[in-house]
Amino acid sequence: MKRWKHGSMIGVMAVLVACSSSVPLSRRDNLAYIYGKGSAQMPLLARVHHLGDERSRIYFKLNTADLLYKSDGTGGPFHAKVRVHYEAYDSFGAKAPLDSASTLIDDPSPEPTEEKDLIGSMDLRHAHQRPFILKVVAHDLNRDLESAVFLRVERAAGLTDKHFMPVDTSHGLPYFTDHFKGGTVRVRCEVCTGKELIVRHHPARTALPAPVFASVAPMDPAINAPADSTFRVSVDANGQFKLDLARPGAYRVFSDTSAVPAYSLYSVTEAYPIVTSTDDLLKPLRYITSNQEYDRILRSDDVRKAIERFWIDAAGDRERGREAIRIYYGRVENANRHFTSEVEGWRTDRGLVHIIFGVPTSIYKTDLGETWIYGEENNLMSLVFNFKRRDGSTDMNDLVLERDPLLKGAWYRNVESWRNGRVYQN
Repeated sequence: MKRWKHGSMIGVMAVLVACSSSVPLSRRDNLAYIYGKGSAQMPLLARVHHLGDERSRIYFKLNTADLLYKSDGTGGPFHAKVRVHYEAYDSFGAKAPLDSASTLIDDPSPEPTEEKDLIGSMDLRHAHQRPFILKVVAHDLNRDLESAVFLRVERAAGLTDKHFMPVDTSHGLPYFTDHFKGGTVRVRCEVCTGKELIVRHHPARTALPAPVFASVAPMDPAINAPADSTFRVSVDANGQFKLDLARPGAYRVFSDTSAVPAYSLYSVTEAYPIVTSTDDLLKPLRYITSNQEYDRILRSDDVRKAIERFWIDAAGDRERGREAIRIYYGRVENANRHFTSEVEGWRTDRGLVHIIFGVPTSIYKTDLGETWIYGEENNLMSLVFNFKRRDGSTDMNDLVLERDPLLKGAWYRNVESWRNGRVYQN
């Protein structure tokens, strides 16, 4: 295992071991914690990079501020102890893993409150030649807290998205996102060394998801819009190339022989990942405002003050208004962390449901998507949302809601609760 803190190589105290036994990845495992409060206490990021036909590596990132550092009582440094392990499965519901391994991190620090990124890697030892589900888990041993990430890994012939990995230009450390706010991004693709790749730029999608009860979701013309420009990039002797993401939208990378993109990078401008600007505050507000209200706020002389006034009026006083703002935009940011696919997480179907309804009681994953349940299972009064992977997509995050007219009443009740400053659960 390799570890870096803020781009600097540090010493390693880790043991890589094969797991002799493992709990099956059941279709009925309640995974609500990966999007809720539990996972928020120790956010884990992970991605897979194919180094060649037979070699793959898992990269993961934690932040030291989210770990518990303990002293051994001898006056020496404080230590964080985290076990990171992976399990590879044929599918959700598989009874036994195809492969598994773990590594133990022992990170010493003289300052337990120091905040740094902790980036590490593990070789994915088994060369699977078919798609599989990868579960990566970080377990803080000092406080018995876990966080998990699920990834779908393709091992088809030719290039896949896992052959590409954006890295920072200073130290070559991996980024754990394919979404950037413009700028120039360096991308690694070792199997592409010395080759030319085709890049096509597609306009940014701008439409918001339809309400959960809509009989037909509105078509976003940008989904199937043709590329507005095409250019080539050369992969250098180190297996790297640069992309200038000056224009918002999708940058799709193709090999010469494929009509299907192997990889996509996205240049975003709105509310991603952290809500900071006035636009970031305004646009997600569209989920709970009427057309007239939204236009009035948009055209006001001071949009930020108009947004604050909306929340204060909804909640009844300034303090409750601030609390509503904190929770609402906290959900926007959480959606960005968990649900971003081709668009920012807050503009996806799961982002919409998460913002309006909060964290579900239960989440069940399958190879095709997810089911969210608010309330008890098999209770007719509970709300059930089914999300399926978009046709043709291999991205586990590109999920589309199966809209249901019966959800109309629940939608308007929750929107009205937000408009009255009463939705503070989850």
